[in-house]
Amino acid sequence: MSARRTIFILMAMILVHVARAQKTWKLISEKDGIYVYTQNLENSKFKAVRAVCTVDCGVSRLSYVLMDVSNTKDWVYATKVCKLLKQMSPTDIYYYSEVELPWPVSNRDFIIRITLTQDEKTKIARIVAENHPDYVPEKKNVVRIPKSAGNWILTPLGDGRTKVEYIIHVDPGGSVPAWLVNMLADVGPYSSFTKLRKEVKKEKYNNVKLDGISD
Repeated sequence: MSARRTIFILMAMILVHVARAQKTWKLISEKDGIYVYTQNLENSKFKAVRAVCTVDCGVSRLSYVLMDVSNTKDWVYATKVCKLLKQMSPTDIYYYSEVELPWPVSNRDFIIRITLTQDEKTKIARIVAENHPDYVPEKKNVVRIPKSAGNWILTPLGDGRTKVEYIIHVDPGGSVPAWLVNMLADVGPYSSFTKLRKEVKKEKYNNVKLDGISD
């Protein structure tokens, strides 16, 4: 596993509360219509990351895929384990995820609560992911992510496509150098969004629907 793979694993967990600040986003990568930006934050040595692309499906189908954590391993970069912990409703869940890192770096894990809402008029859907590091006991030889904040914004484009915007800020914990994490922040978003575009086209999602979410 390459160093680039290692670093994004630490930077872009899927996932947790929006990490916007009143500063300018800087474009660091654009490939295949996937744009990745970073932003300095005053209270952190780790940069916030913003990724933007379009996918060929409606908001309803895309929302279902993003909430279907049982299949996260199929598209989210370097996910080793992802499992549902508790479901309050189809649009409000807790899940656990472990991210695989190469030796000698310890794997990271996190517990996230994600909630999905949609504006009735604009049909824009938002997924807010909140970090809950104490929700389950820590595992031996796995570093628990101490802080993270992220947000998905799904905007219908009116032609069967959806604009996807993902904003994330993570403190990976441990002793990983911040400069290295920041330098390689574009790796994971590009990989994950490339796979997400393929994931939404799978036949198993042809007739899926979440209550309260529409195109």
